[in-house]
Amino acid sequence: MKITAKYLVLQICSLLLISQTVIASEKSNKPRIIITADPELDDNNSMIRFLLYSSEFKVEGLIYTSSQFHWKGDGKGTKFMVPGREYTKYGLNLCPCTSYRWREGERFIHEAVEAYGKVYSNLKIHNPAYPTPAYLKSKVKYGNIEFEGDYSKDTEGSNLIKSVLLDDIPGPVYITAWGGQSTIARALKSIEDEFGHTSNWKQIKKKVTDKLVLLPSGEQDNTYATYIKPNWPGIDYRQFKNGPNYGYGAQLVATTENASLLTSEWMRTNISSKGPLGSIYRVWGDGKQMVKNDPFDYFGLDGYTNEALKKMGYIVWMPKQEKGSWLGEGDTGTFMNIISNGLEADEKETAGGWGGRPFIPDPATYIDPFSNDTTKVKALVISEDFLKKQAALKANEIPYPNFFPAAQNDFAARMQWSITNQFKLANHAPVVQIKGQQNFSIKAGDIIKLQALVKDSDGDDYTIKWWQFKQSGTTPALHITNEHTLNATIEVPKDISSKEIMEVVVEVTDKSETALTRYQVIHLKLQ
Repeated sequence: MKITAKYLVLQICSLLLISQTVIASEKSNKPRIIITADPELDDNNSMIRFLLYSSEFKVEGLIYTSSQFHWKGDGKGTKFMVPGREYTKYGLNLCPCTSYRWREGERFIHEAVEAYGKVYSNLKIHNPAYPTPAYLKSKVKYGNIEFEGDYSKDTEGSNLIKSVLLDDIPGPVYITAWGGQSTIARALKSIEDEFGHTSNWKQIKKKVTDKLVLLPSGEQDNTYATYIKPNWPGIDYRQFKNGPNYGYGAQLVATTENASLLTSEWMRTNISSKGPLGSIYRVWGDGKQMVKNDPFDYFGLDGYTNEALKKMGYIVWMPKQEKGSWLGEGDTGTFMNIISNGLEADEKETAGGWGGRPFIPDPATYIDPFSNDTTKVKALVISEDFLKKQAALKANEIPYPNFFPAAQNDFAARMQWSITNQFKLANHAPVVQIKGQQNFSIKAGDIIKLQALVKDSDGDDYTIKWWQFKQSGTTPALHITNEHTLNATIEVPKDISSKEIMEVVVEVTDKSETALTRYQVIHLKLQ
């Protein structure tokens, strides 16, 4: 093809139009989100990643909360404990106590926002949608932090949640629970106390119920079970499974491909060496401790064996790893399905995304990993009917796409943005769109022609792949041809009868050192 000046101008204009359309869409349709977190070191790491994705959200709150693992105390010498918690296990007898694993003057969220402020001028070069440091700082509040599960009084954090849930901006409002849910419970209880006996209570309760989407990292203080679920049963409570392992010890079970993204070399090259945010990101052997003399936090120590650490009084619940390597971001999965990467995983009916596949636990058999309740295990009858149901569930399970490399590379690119003050010196994700419609009503035997439009602001070449994103083993298989080109064809089976909505994904990855991936989803439903 002969490249003319007119052709180049048209291409540039086309690119700018697509980019401006995407940015405008992000600005007008950003998901509203509130983060609640306790001062666990992996919450610190998840907070850093979240702030790098704050361009994707309307951040409504960054709130400290308590959990069974961390609580501040009331400052009056009141001693507290819940039987069966970690402070009474492993031969420990640390509580009743006045405070548990809470640093004096704890401000890890403030520190993350302050580090963000130091790199904001760089970040906005790469995406002008990043919120200002002053705005984020205004959203940092302390919630119900005195004791585990205590929602007896209003706090600035619970009041913020309450005001957002009651405002007239349409939902949803996503609220994460990286720690316990007491601050969220208090907001709901305060709404109930204020309006529960009024004539419009039914409407207010429906408004709040329809608006709130809870994104928990497990049940860490029992307030969901004891108050939220019984009193607000219609709230959308989303849990995910099968997704990328962002947790502690991810390298212990990682595939070869994923393990390479958790090594000390990869972490140092891409994360921990990257300026102010990288300097506060926790890795193995970094010499830091969230709370001085915390018997559960030996992660910053280096040069000791597991046995030596035990003799020093530490509870070695995770075997030591290489200095500088991945430590953990156990709460990151709560928000990764909400980011705008094209997978539409924020929708309630979705096959999933970078946070995992949505699932509804069976209340008869599911045991929350943070719960002390073992009655389900004791009462569970392994009947023939139960075994048949479990076998059917397992048969319907299908391999989940490995999204971890794409997610890690995206994180690394944003870390690079934070230290790079020129757009051309960093990588940016390609923009992909589908020409024409993305929702199809189909009949058996249909043949559907699809075309993708791809632009890359860095001028990178790219690879393309069309694939079917199945929700379960019962999802009918579609036949896709020309799956590595811009123009693909979908052939619907002639014997199809399922009414399930099927999803086909076009995945585009740029060819750069830190390869970035974006998607678009096509929906097909049998007429």
